[in-house]
Amino acid sequence: MFDELHVFMSKAIFAFLFLVLSQMAISQQKTLQAKATEEHISIDGLIDENAWKDAPVATDFIMYAPDNGKPIAAEKQTIVKVLYDNNAIYISAVMYDDEPSKILKEMTQRDNFGTSEHFGIFINGFNDGQQDFRFFISAAGVQMDCVATEAFGEDFSWDAIWSGQVAITDFGWTAEIKIPYAALRFSNADVQTWGINFYRELRRDRQQYTWNHINSALGGEITQTGKLEGIRNIKPPTRLFFIPYASYYLNSFPNQSPVGEFKGGLDIKYGINDAFTLDAILVPDFGQTKFDNVELNLGPFEQQFIENRPFFTEGTDLFNKGNIFYSRRIGGSPSTYIASPDENVVVTNPLAVNLLNAIKISGRTQGGLGVGFLNAVTERSYATARNIVTGERERFVVEPLANFNVLVLDQRFNQNSSVSFVNTNVTRDGNFRDANVSAAIFDLNTKANTFNLSGDFKYSYVNQYGDQEDAKGINTSIRFAETSGNYRFALGGTYISKDFDSNDLGIIYYTNFHSAYVDASYRILNPTKIFNTFNVSTSAYTSIDNITGRFQDAYLNFYTSANTRKNDFLSFEFTLNPIETYDFYEPRFDGRFLYVPAGTYGSFYFSSNFNRKFAIDINPAFRLSLEEQRETWSFFVQPRYRFTDKITSTIAFQYIRQNNNFGYVGDSYESADLPFDIFLTRRDRTTYSVSGGGKYSVNKDMTVNLNLRYYWSYTENRDYFSLTDRGYLLPANYQANDTNFNTWNLDLSYSWWFAPGSQISVLYRNNASSAVPEINKNLSTNLSQLFKDNLQNVFSVSIRYFIDYNQAKNWF
Repeated sequence: MFDELHVFMSKAIFAFLFLVLSQMAISQQKTLQAKATEEHISIDGLIDENAWKDAPVATDFIMYAPDNGKPIAAEKQTIVKVLYDNNAIYISAVMYDDEPSKILKEMTQRDNFGTSEHFGIFINGFNDGQQDFRFFISAAGVQMDCVATEAFGEDFSWDAIWSGQVAITDFGWTAEIKIPYAALRFSNADVQTWGINFYRELRRDRQQYTWNHINSALGGEITQTGKLEGIRNIKPPTRLFFIPYASYYLNSFPNQSPVGEFKGGLDIKYGINDAFTLDAILVPDFGQTKFDNVELNLGPFEQQFIENRPFFTEGTDLFNKGNIFYSRRIGGSPSTYIASPDENVVVTNPLAVNLLNAIKISGRTQGGLGVGFLNAVTERSYATARNIVTGERERFVVEPLANFNVLVLDQRFNQNSSVSFVNTNVTRDGNFRDANVSAAIFDLNTKANTFNLSGDFKYSYVNQYGDQEDAKGINTSIRFAETSGNYRFALGGTYISKDFDSNDLGIIYYTNFHSAYVDASYRILNPTKIFNTFNVSTSAYTSIDNITGRFQDAYLNFYTSANTRKNDFLSFEFTLNPIETYDFYEPRFDGRFLYVPAGTYGSFYFSSNFNRKFAIDINPAFRLSLEEQRETWSFFVQPRYRFTDKITSTIAFQYIRQNNNFGYVGDSYESADLPFDIFLTRRDRTTYSVSGGGKYSVNKDMTVNLNLRYYWSYTENRDYFSLTDRGYLLPANYQANDTNFNTWNLDLSYSWWFAPGSQISVLYRNNASSAVPEINKNLSTNLSQLFKDNLQNVFSVSIRYFIDYNQAKNWF
């Protein structure tokens, strides 16, 4: 009996020590030595140069998700090597797979992962745990790249010039990659030590692996990196690139002859040193950027659009600090608007202001100080007034010559913490509105990434102009959170004064309130018999108007999400608004507010595994109110089908029905000294939206894409009310038009990356919009009215050519 117990205890102790030592091995920071080479490396995916043969090896990958910490299976072994010379680093990856015929390799556009296996390299040239440059290549040879930070995640709008090729083999697949130093940021030290990690995704099993273990129980990923050593005494070439472009547009407008237009310009990228880069655009052309998803906007706030212009999306993580920069302000709508009180005078206001030029400088010193500077100039814009009786015309400046500036200083320390200063400034010529906003920001984490303390203090100033006085305001917030383990929590609060205004170069909707919140969550860190991932969270939030002390918002929220073992995703959300609150914005006048009854919101979301040829997203939702029949119902569905690795099609349908919605329709304001009424309507609103398209990838560098969208929304006014000073409604004698809004967009594009950084793109676009007060619920009638005398057509061809100064200087 004693012998049996002794054997059992020995085995238990051995097993315990094995687990501890294994965990220590997993947790250690791995190191890889880069090997110098003078041999020409041909990027063909074959890995057959002599220089690769005795280069040090990175292997023994560890699963990141779903079963965090599990070593990669022997039959999926991954071997990575790194070479370098004075121009670039070179990475080879051999990815074993015991079933190579099952390797997924959908062909997509750049930066679209699609349904493919992937290999990635994460590089931090300063090894400070703050920012990665990430490069991915799929088993189909498609490139993806991004800048990654803990605060903003992965930003795939950043594009670098690099090359990579893959090969499918009888034992798996291989990848060979060249990353020029121009695509990276690092110090000018003779001996380099970089943070590095390698990534592999087994898409068919939805498994993700990294070379250096990333413990998902901790809050930060970028600090959990390996090290790349051995790069020494490199002499990178001058980083100077020119990207000239030429475009031709043929525009066809209703009842007008087609008009042709040539455009030309130049982008410049210059490496001031190994860490800082200057980007400039001269005479920009954004005519081929994606169309905006315009909606019928009946609310008090402008619609916010996604930025699609490359200059303002690429590498802008620094400029997003503090959330006071909204790049669509540059080249957006004018800051003033002209209206005519004379019915015989028709005024035409410009929809947007032309951008003349822009530059940005960004980078980070060896001491961790990030510096970002952006400057843009927009041209003077005019509104035109035409007297329809006399034919006389007159022009008025609605936007003068304007200068936009953003300055960011971001000091990183202790690998995972930072303090920042951000300033935005808009200066307009003449007696127009000028504005300045400054922000001080801190983001502090414990060394082990277990707790976080973050916050900010923002100050805005708008100058006296016209009949407006100087306006000064503040906006400050603080947050404390536990960021590790299965159980996590956060609590914080915000205070915003009445006159805080960042809308000249930022965007903000709500001001003049203070708020507090608390969040708590639980997640599994390893799969169970049912779920690969599971997360449940709850939060409580309240905000109170600074002047009246009334509640602007108050809710309790419950949310849960999960990935099943079959890699289908589902989530459920329920929100309770337990008390009556007040809307201080819908009445459109300072100091006035509208009551909002207590209610509930619920939503369910299901997304099937995209590995299947047919996949579908489904999202029903509702919002109910204690006020009888005041409710919203919505349903979204998006099926997609992958016909082949080259052809995929999607279509999305959304329906929204709002019953007994209340909204502003007019007022009787004449002077602040006279009493006036604010009128609201009780209305029903119905919205349909259909969007979709498809892609055909000829090869990894050439694609044809179709994107289309039809949006139809109409509102029927039922009753009218005047707003009392206490926020309630009284019946009123008032009339306002119903609204019937339709919009259509179609883009058919061809894109060919014929050389690194060089592209030919051809675009056919047609679009139309219509807004009328008569509602017709017949779909065919609406489409007929929409396309009749409204449809605009644009055909454009654009060529961009990437020129490296180091090659071009040998041309002459």
